[in-house]
Amino acid sequence: MDRDETLALLRQVAGGELTPGRALGALAGAATRDLGFARLDTGRGVRTGDPEVIFGAGKTPEQTVALLDALARQPGRRSAVATRLPDAALESVARAFPDGRIDPVARCVAIGDPAEPAGRVLVVTAGTSDEPVAREAAFVATEFGCDTTMVRDVGVAGIHRVLAVRDELDAADCLIVVAGMDGALPSVVAGLVATPVLAVPTSVGYGSSFGGVAALLAMLNSCGPGVTVCNIDNGFGAAVAAARMIRRVVART
Repeated sequence: MDRDETLALLRQVAGGELTPGRALGALAGAATRDLGFARLDTGRGVRTGDPEVIFGAGKTPEQTVALLDALARQPGRRSAVATRLPDAALESVARAFPDGRIDPVARCVAIGDPAEPAGRVLVVTAGTSDEPVAREAAFVATEFGCDTTMVRDVGVAGIHRVLAVRDELDAADCLIVVAGMDGALPSVVAGLVATPVLAVPTSVGYGSSFGGVAALLAMLNSCGPGVTVCNIDNGFGAAVAAARMIRRVVART
C-alpha cells in the first residue's frame, strides 16, 4: 500500500464510507514481515510512495518466489516487482506466477496490475549493447505508473540519429538516457531539449572504460544543463526517480 492509497483510505474513514476497524485491518501489514531469510519492508509504500522491490541477484529462486508472493499478497493495487533475476530465478518465477510479466532481457518480473500511467518517460539508448539496463529502466518506470516508451541506438557515433528524434525527446516529460563507452549522449541530449535528463552510465566499453567508470565521470562532468547522474547500470534507480518526479507534478496539477 502506498501513500496515495493510505490517504484515500483515511478520506474514506473521514467520509463515513469505511469504519476505523476495517481501515486498521488494511493498514495492519504496513510495517515488516519476517520470512526467516528476509525481513520484508511492507510499510515502505506508506513512507515513500513506492513498495519494496526485490533485488534478485544473490538470492535463491525459492527465496525470490517467496518474496514476490509475500509482496503480491499485501493490500493495495501496486504490483510486486523483482529486478536482476538470474536465469534459474526467472524460470522459477515463470512457473510459480504464470500470469506474471517477465522481461528476460531486463531480467525483471512483475506480479499484479501496474500502476495507472501518468506522464511520459522516454528511455533513450546510445547503442544496442545498452539494452538490458535500458529495458530495466523502462520496465520499472512502467510498473511505477509512467507511460514509458523507448528510443534505441541514437549514440553520438552517428550524431544525425539523435537529431532525427529531437521532437520526440522534447515531447517527453522526463528522459532516461542510457550510454556506455564515452558516456557522451546525455550531454548532447541535454543541449537539444528542455526535458529533464536522468543519465545512466553502463559498463559497456573497452578496457579503458573501466567497467563504466569513464562514462560515469563523463556524465558527472557534463556541461549540458539539467543532467542528473545515476550509478553505473542503475536503470532501476533512474526509473524510480523519474516516476517520483512525474507523480509530484501530476499531483499538483
